[in-house]
Amino acid sequence: MTKTREHKQVAQSPTPGLDAERHQEFMRALLRDLEAFERMLSEGLFESGVRRIGAEQEMFIIDGAWQAANGVGPLMERLGDKHYTTELGQFQLEANCDPQPLAGDGLARLHAQLDDLVDRARKAAQSLDMNVVLMGILPTLRKADLTLDSMVPSPRYLALNQVVTGMRGGQFKLAIKGLDELSIEHDSVMLEACNSSFQAHLQVDPGDFARQYNLSQVLLAPLMAIAVNSPIFLGKRLWSETRVALFRQAVDTRSHVNHLRETEARVNFGTRWVKQSVTEIFQEDIARYRALVGTDLDEDPIEVLNRGGIPQMKALRLHNGTIYHWNRACFGVHEGRAHLRIENRIMPAGPSVVDQIANAAFWFGLMTEMGAREENITRRIDFDQAGANFYAAAREGLGAHFLWLDGQEVGARALILNKLLPMAEAGLHRAGVDAPDVKRYLEVLDKRVRNARTGAAWQTHSWNSLRDRSTPAERANAIVAATVRRQMTGRPVADWERARLDEAENHRHSYQRVEQYMTTDLFTVQPEDPAEIVAKLMDWERIRHVPVEDKDHRLLGLVSHRAILRLLSSGGSIQRTSVRAIMIAEPHTIAPETPTLEAIRLMRRYRVGCLPVVHEGRLVGVLNEENLVELASKLLEAQLGGGETQPSEAPAPAAPVDFDE
Repeated sequence: MTKTREHKQVAQSPTPGLDAERHQEFMRALLRDLEAFERMLSEGLFESGVRRIGAEQEMFIIDGAWQAANGVGPLMERLGDKHYTTELGQFQLEANCDPQPLAGDGLARLHAQLDDLVDRARKAAQSLDMNVVLMGILPTLRKADLTLDSMVPSPRYLALNQVVTGMRGGQFKLAIKGLDELSIEHDSVMLEACNSSFQAHLQVDPGDFARQYNLSQVLLAPLMAIAVNSPIFLGKRLWSETRVALFRQAVDTRSHVNHLRETEARVNFGTRWVKQSVTEIFQEDIARYRALVGTDLDEDPIEVLNRGGIPQMKALRLHNGTIYHWNRACFGVHEGRAHLRIENRIMPAGPSVVDQIANAAFWFGLMTEMGAREENITRRIDFDQAGANFYAAAREGLGAHFLWLDGQEVGARALILNKLLPMAEAGLHRAGVDAPDVKRYLEVLDKRVRNARTGAAWQTHSWNSLRDRSTPAERANAIVAATVRRQMTGRPVADWERARLDEAENHRHSYQRVEQYMTTDLFTVQPEDPAEIVAKLMDWERIRHVPVEDKDHRLLGLVSHRAILRLLSSGGSIQRTSVRAIMIAEPHTIAPETPTLEAIRLMRRYRVGCLPVVHEGRLVGVLNEENLVELASKLLEAQLGGGETQPSEAPAPAAPVDFDE
């Protein structure tokens, strides 16, 4: 099974976006490929009777401060292995496993190769003073990491960004509501680079593709419920699997001008069941979605077939790669034989390699057993309900409730424990998977589901337990550092103890930037408010400075406790005086990425006890004397405590901590 590189092809040629002539040429090639594909199906040129599996592992590259590191170029050079490739962001790396039969020790071999690929990537990264981590979304990612400077330098990626941005009509608006709420604007497709996945491949017979694909669509919901691992983005607790909402909006090419038209995003669950053939998916994608990029077209697929060869289907595969179905239909060639497979794209990277293999085993087993039992799953559940179940699982994880087959209402945990895990076990045995491997991987899932301890739950509980003792940046650092350390032990997430703040303490790098310890929970006023409210805020919240902003959160000024004291000592009326009359109209400010030492120098130079932190003209935090005292205390404690802990050190496994403690 040769890995399909639809998305990667975008980065391989310097050809810019499509003008009218190139678009016509590409569309003709696309239709020609589809004609050849249909002929191959009718002539039985696809491999049948073989069940192979494969996987793609995406990971984040991080520096010594647990932040995203744009190091994929030197890392790829150091690795020098065709199993590794780049993604959209320079802080991402992908490793590709070799295809192999599911039967026998297929799962164990997939696991062993994945362990090896991740370990080699980690060692190569450490030799460059970096590391890698498997997470669906990196909690330490900042909006500043998502500029075009962090994009893999490719004219094609730049062209893709221009096309998608143009189709959007300008800014990308992202809005996600979970436990917290996030609403931001961005100016490029780099939001897509926030996502990291573990993609599993399953080869299917072409004549049975429609039935198998529909079955996989139904199974996305319970698989998502057990696999969730992306709850935190930009310091906000959002969906259990925020990748689903983020990815959908990150590459959405739809303009929001015409709300009356019914259009579908390029990232989607689908619109209907497949009735007879895989070609229905390709036909709908050609009909619905405009081609974004082109490629060098150097073959006539029909002529290749006439010569007895197998065409590359460049246009079809490239177009397929710019449309993001969570179940993707893939065409590939392995050892000279064409084949079809389903690429399952919903599983996030992490929490550990063994967790990922267990997730894949669950899917492989269910596809096998339900495939043997269900003649037509579409008669037992509505398509829209299957999609609703999927999105419910992405939001709530194991806490989701489904309207399942035949209208049964059931919670995700009960469904998985009582019905689906036994069915997956039967399916893996039916597929001929070695019995010890079946037991090993499904026990990982059984413990995870019984304890309700998914990767998302572990991250969220760790975040909440640290909330009263740290800033959001410190919590994010601790979670990433703890994830790296626990991944290196090889233990599944059900056995992980919560993250601790001291795990992120690498004092060569800690607290380098203001954003890592600034105060973000702000109490502010507006210029026309009475000065009395400022005095009350200072008293109630024990603060000495109150920022002044407008309704759009643009900083207008700053009121200090000294200004209140001066007003009172001069006999002024605190009730009748406005904030505007006593505020510092243009206070000194800093940016989130300002180095710590520079911020301290500014406070000394201007003799101020507070510096508002501004990003793109809007107030995002404050740095005050209390922050500096806390920072000095932590650094002193670390120095007296005996030095720093390197990110490459893996502590001995500790006893799991109950999340209810």
